[in-house]
Amino acid sequence: MSRSTIRSWSRTSVAISGALAALTALTACGGTTGDAAGGDGGPAKITYWGWTKGTQQTVDAFNATHDDIEVTYEEIPSGGAGGYAKISNAVKAGNAPDLVSIEYPSLPEFVSQGALQDITPYVGDDLKKKLLPQAVELTTLGGKNWAVPFDAAPQTYYYRKDFFAKHKIKVPRTWDDFRTAAAAARKADPTARIGTFFPDDPTTFEAMVWQAGGQWFATQGDAWKVDTTDPATKKVTAYWQGLLDDGLVNSATSFSPGWTNALKKGDTVGYLGASWGAGVLKSLVPDQSGKWAAAPVPTWDGKPAGGMLGGSTWAVTKDSDQAEAAVEFATWMSTSPAAVKARLSSGESSAYPAAAALRPVAEKAFDTRFYGGQDVYDVFDGAAAAIGRNWTWGPTGGTTNSALKDAFGKAADGDGTLAGAVRTAQEATVKELRKRGLKVAGR
Repeated sequence: MSRSTIRSWSRTSVAISGALAALTALTACGGTTGDAAGGDGGPAKITYWGWTKGTQQTVDAFNATHDDIEVTYEEIPSGGAGGYAKISNAVKAGNAPDLVSIEYPSLPEFVSQGALQDITPYVGDDLKKKLLPQAVELTTLGGKNWAVPFDAAPQTYYYRKDFFAKHKIKVPRTWDDFRTAAAAARKADPTARIGTFFPDDPTTFEAMVWQAGGQWFATQGDAWKVDTTDPATKKVTAYWQGLLDDGLVNSATSFSPGWTNALKKGDTVGYLGASWGAGVLKSLVPDQSGKWAAAPVPTWDGKPAGGMLGGSTWAVTKDSDQAEAAVEFATWMSTSPAAVKARLSSGESSAYPAAAALRPVAEKAFDTRFYGGQDVYDVFDGAAAAIGRNWTWGPTGGTTNSALKDAFGKAADGDGTLAGAVRTAQEATVKELRKRGLKVAGR
């Protein structure tokens, strides 16, 4: 990242802090902290819920090399697929695990609801210096540290290089090129599509709006400003509405049997994803090894630009009495070469570490034969450097995304439009902010 990028992310974090600091929930989510050792002199025992690929192998590696902390891992559905609801319900019931996976977009909401514990005492300068500054800023709200960053998730485009080469289709550099390539692919094979609009996954759409320069959330004093219908968003919705209307992209549910089968049959020959998608794709269609490649995501003017699609952190729940041990384990997962090797050597994960020093480790650990030996981490490097500077996540991400998911699903079936969906999300978001007693600027 450039210095100007880092400064801009810092200003964004300060703005978020101003709004979040006004929430009584933010200052009330204390929780008790314990020692990084069990009360009986044995190891500190912590529980961890997550879903990121390669986590079981990472936990096994930790437990095999540490005597002072013992981790029990439970795999839960990904956040948007029910994982966040499970975490929230457990927090409310008072039986939440010590450590949970929270993606950057959802962290402000969990913090504002008082579900997480302030871990500032355990996040020192030594740890922060190892991590990308922007990742630290995204987990610093109200002047406090709420999670340990794990990875960044720059947008990436994956494509069937054999299909593109056979039909002499150029890998798109711009969104105009993408439309041209989509039309050429369908002409060459009426069943072939080079991309999918995922109606159930607003985060992919949000990353494209982010890339286009949109800014849905901002702050004005202690009030939130919300605009999901800004010019950048209108441009993105109009573009994808056109692709859907003309039948140039699929509209299958993300990672559903329908989408996966289309990959296996060769009907879907492109995937607009993120860095973590390299491992996912590899595990879904292993028999297509050597046929895929990674490329920068198309941009509007051909110049590098991007958003972030997901990205994970580790957060301590509010009632955990093993915060110190949980953060020690989280820190190991995020900064230890052994942890990255265990995770990526599983063959399932292609995570792009937030700890810059681990980039070479990740590159060596990830088996690139599926991509014909291509250095996909070189693509990730460029994509990460191009992430836009002005995006802010708001404290009602769950409501915003639920509204988008419902409306996108209808629009993909021809009942409504994408433009109407983002207007619905705007109304739902403002309503939820007011319901929580938060101020909304200009309203």
